[in-house]
Amino acid sequence: MSDQHLLSGRVAMITGASSGIGEAAALAFADAGAAVVLLARRGDRLRALADRITGAGGRALAVESDVTDPASVRKAVERTVETYGRLDCAFNNAGYATAGARLHEIEDDVFDRTMDVNVRGVWNCLRHQIPVMLAQESGGAIVNTASVAATRATGASAAYVTAKHAVLGMTRAAAADYGTAGIRVNALVVGATRTEMMDEVIAQDAGLEERFASHALQKRMASPAEVAAAALWLCSDGASFVTGAAMPVDGGATAA
Repeated sequence: MSDQHLLSGRVAMITGASSGIGEAAALAFADAGAAVVLLARRGDRLRALADRITGAGGRALAVESDVTDPASVRKAVERTVETYGRLDCAFNNAGYATAGARLHEIEDDVFDRTMDVNVRGVWNCLRHQIPVMLAQESGGAIVNTASVAATRATGASAAYVTAKHAVLGMTRAAAADYGTAGIRVNALVVGATRTEMMDEVIAQDAGLEERFASHALQKRMASPAEVAAAALWLCSDGASFVTGAAMPVDGGATAA
């Protein structure tokens, strides 16, 4: 089956969809036949992306939303069901990262923001996505964006490393809770990827670009489309026996 039909007739929610990996995933999932529900705080960018998808013959719904707010996520899931009648896939990708400060130098507000977006954001999404999938005979597939920082200290901040370890643990716990209910939950262990957020992190410490690229056996950063392709496969029937996995998309960084 070609990628054009991997998600034919399905409905997929993608967070952090206004740029980077989330934007690439929106385009890939829509091209694979899914109706995509796009979540992010930057509504203007979401609407432009949705227009791009619908203009190409796809289906897309832009929902301005903040994953750190449970009510906002709940309303986004409700709009998804109201519009498309179901939710088959979710790519919980919204994230926030910092670098350049040691643990004791990280301000409380930076720690709180890092945990709120990366951990509570995924928690909020799972709590509202899973009940919809439980009510469907077909179950569903969820992918959470973790990081090489979920496996070791990488040069990103201690707050980010802590948060991504939590995302990986949450993914495994959810996979165990819903494995017999037909809901698969996996995580992407993402290596350094050339995104808007990565550019902001590198701007804090110019030496990080070379350091991050050097971690990969391929000695380069990923493109957002390469990560999106992995999320697409995990949401497809091709990954029907894959759950609770931490799938590296890291150019070999975790193999070294």
